Amino acid sequence: MNDQRSLAGKHIVVGVSGSIAAYKSADLIRRLRDEGAEVRVVMTRGAAEFITPLTLQTLSGHPVAMELLDADQESAMGHITLARWADWVLIAPASADTLARLSQGRADDLLTALYLATASPVAIAPAMNNKMWSHAATQENLNKLRSQGVQIIGPASGDQACGEQGEGRLMEPLDIVKALSHLVVPGRLQGKRVLITAGPTYEPIDPVRFIGNRSSGKMGFAMAQAAKEAGAEVQLIAGPVALTTPAGVERFDVETAEQMQQAVMDHVGQSDIFISCAAVADFKPVAFEANKIKKTVHDKLELLLEPTVDIVSSVVNSENNSAFIVGFAAETRHVADYARDKLQRKGLDMIAANQVGDGLGFAVDDNALQVLWADGEQILPLAAKGQLARDLMTLIIERFYAKNSTENS
Repeated sequence: MNDQRSLAGKHIVVGVSGSIAAYKSADLIRRLRDEGAEVRVVMTRGAAEFITPLTLQTLSGHPVAMELLDADQESAMGHITLARWADWVLIAPASADTLARLSQGRADDLLTALYLATASPVAIAPAMNNKMWSHAATQENLNKLRSQGVQIIGPASGDQACGEQGEGRLMEPLDIVKALSHLVVPGRLQGKRVLITAGPTYEPIDPVRFIGNRSSGKMGFAMAQAAKEAGAEVQLIAGPVALTTPAGVERFDVETAEQMQQAVMDHVGQSDIFISCAAVADFKPVAFEANKIKKTVHDKLELLLEPTVDIVSSVVNSENNSAFIVGFAAETRHVADYARDKLQRKGLDMIAANQVGDGLGFAVDDNALQVLWADGEQILPLAAKGQLARDLMTLIIERFYAKNSTENS
């Protein structure tokens, strides 16, 4: 039986910086472990002036890491080891100085080096005097970190150690854990296989030209990362994109819609969830010219096009398929109407729709989705694609188990 605690099995590195609020990190670590997380602690030298490493070592159950240049740790590249181990990095409290050094890309202590070295998501819970919090420099640093996909938790408003009142107080540990739980994909896909398509397809006109679209593949790759965070075995079929494969994900590169369909059909029979995130070209040239078409030969060039294969329909109609099927709909208008029609017409379990064009959807870092299924829908508001993918994956997991529960009852 799966552990239903919100952070069960998650590896969380807690970074503690130099703030009077560092004393709350002891309770934070205890509450993270109560929710099933495994915790490692990184402290700055300033943090050790407020709370002892021994206290946090006792609560976490592991030695506390402090020094970047530690002879015992650097032989194993301590910050790299922690960066790879972490499912999430949570910096709490994060002082104004820490925010500044993170935003500048500094790597002169273990915590900042860890931040640069990790590919895992990062959340920060700020804590500082209210005037420091509201200062333009601090807000500029926060905006820069947000643009890098960092999640900001808090701060709260109230009495401060300096005797003043205002915003900048560290959120209470229980509230930080609740906020983190909403950001984290539940680890409920252990033993499940997830197949995802991502990016565009290129349909060749001649050896140097093609019909394609503006898809960057960012959302599909973020979905693969989110599925991996949920514990799934993930296979990613990618069109032509310039993106790094998420760690632990098996990737297959294709170019055309026909190649993508073949790759999907080769693997979907073993999949529990299929997510069709790729922006597959709707049409392709009827004829492929073996040699480059010369501009000097043609005053006008007419292309005769025909529809490409319908990958999602192929999966739905396959006798070898029993996967939970999630489609995507990228529309320039009437988004919900077109998405609902596609959901019903193609027999999907779920569809995620978004508006594209005029700077929306393709080749951007933020997005919003309207998610629909047979008897419900949910809006996922504008967020960085990494977090949006986690929110969508959480919803997919919920609906996947709801469908299986209904079918098996």
